[in-house]
Amino acid sequence: MFDWIEHLANWLVYNVLDINESSHLGQALHFFIYDTIKILILLFIVIFLMGIVNSFFPIEKVRNYLSRHKLYGLEFLVASLFGVVTPFCSCSSVPLFIGFVRGGIPLGVTFSFLITSPLVNEVAIGLFIGLFGLKTTLVYVISGVFLGTISGIILQKLRLEAYLTSWVKDVLKNAQQEQTKFEQEHTVFLKRLPIIWSEVIKILKGVVPYVIVGIAIGGLMHGYIPEGFFEQYMSKENLFAVPIATIVAIPMYSNASGVLPVVQVLVDKGIPLGTAIAFMMGVVGLSLPEAMLLKKVMTFKLIGIFFGVVGTCIIISGYIFNIIL
Repeated sequence: MFDWIEHLANWLVYNVLDINESSHLGQALHFFIYDTIKILILLFIVIFLMGIVNSFFPIEKVRNYLSRHKLYGLEFLVASLFGVVTPFCSCSSVPLFIGFVRGGIPLGVTFSFLITSPLVNEVAIGLFIGLFGLKTTLVYVISGVFLGTISGIILQKLRLEAYLTSWVKDVLKNAQQEQTKFEQEHTVFLKRLPIIWSEVIKILKGVVPYVIVGIAIGGLMHGYIPEGFFEQYMSKENLFAVPIATIVAIPMYSNASGVLPVVQVLVDKGIPLGTAIAFMMGVVGLSLPEAMLLKKVMTFKLIGIFFGVVGTCIIISGYIFNIIL
């Protein structure tokens, strides 16, 4: 399917630019051109398809659906599934957190949505298909939804409402339930297409810079870092490789579009896929910038519990990935 991109990259790098195929620069540049074209094409297709789905489930509708329906324990799974079709990153945590809790959604269910949304969305899916294939993508999506569901259930069982900040408690105390009407519900599909298209362009404009920077970093790593450099520290034989990768990721911050090209190179350099994905999940779902954002709505104790539960689930997921992939 992507053979033409391979031929185009070969022609541009080795013929037009006349760079030696075995040189570090040649390998790095070839990686950058090939992956940029392939990933952008896949991103456009997947974001457009998910935009169609997302047009039927806007964020207000998700909030109202979860607050109005009794789902008999399945609300955590439903919240995680909604997280898959909504393109939010961890930087959206504060307004989403307030909106969901204010809408009457239990805290654990809100966590399920917020955990899954930055990890598994149309951008992550499009990148994963392009970089690792359909089978790995399916396993990743299922594990991401499972991670959000289990983490939300655990956090709900801990009854952590007392650890919300006083600011949030005041917001909740004075809030009134709002009834939202959706004009989209009765809008024919063809009339929604311009809105969907504008959202696709908006998302692409937001993620393309991260994609290009991520691929550029991946290209440099691919071309200049020797084989086995990472493997000696994070090999499959090292039982602590997964938690080390997760902890190392916490000081960093990126979204899926920025970190996944780097993950691909880590795998190419010998790091097990599960360890590399645990690193990615740590960067996207657990980061110091996210903790600073959440400080507005959570006490440090709640942030610590949240990071601890999600981090533990990420580590377990990393080990499972290493076993099955």
